[in-house]
Amino acid sequence: MRRYEKQVYNFAYRLTGNYDDANDILSEAFMKVYNALQSFRGDANFTTWLFKIVTNTYLDERKRSKGHLNIPLDEYIELEESQVTRQIVDPSPSPSDLVERRERAEILQEAINSLPDYQRVMLLLYHGHNKSYEEIAEIIGLPIGTVKSRLNRARHAVRQKLESCRELFNL
Repeated sequence: MRRYEKQVYNFAYRLTGNYDDANDILSEAFMKVYNALQSFRGDANFTTWLFKIVTNTYLDERKRSKGHLNIPLDEYIELEESQVTRQIVDPSPSPSDLVERRERAEILQEAINSLPDYQRVMLLLYHGHNKSYEEIAEIIGLPIGTVKSRLNRARHAVRQKLESCRELFNL
């Protein structure tokens, strides 16, 4: 399980946006995996099965809490004087580039957060965890065609939300 812990935690964190909630999802999902391991037949890839359990755990928790969880991006850029000096000499991105990159990330995350859960899950699985359409279909339990169309709608919705920031995203 340690092999998948970081990958699953990252997925749970991106879904919940909260370290504690992600840890709760991770713990509950791993407990479910442990209890159901003997029933795993190997019909699907283990990671596909694991992500299905994590996804269902997250969705079940959302139904229980009936609250809307936002994904806050509260990791601010902190530059010490020595780092600023080094960045001026170093060919690394300038502070203004870092701020712009951070702003783009926040706007993109807000657009993703505004999606319905089922679209956000698909988008994160496909783009964040490089899952194939087939794997997503198995995880979510939908036909591949439905996954493709819903993923396309999710991308379109994000693109529309980013339309007001065309210059920032070079749209």
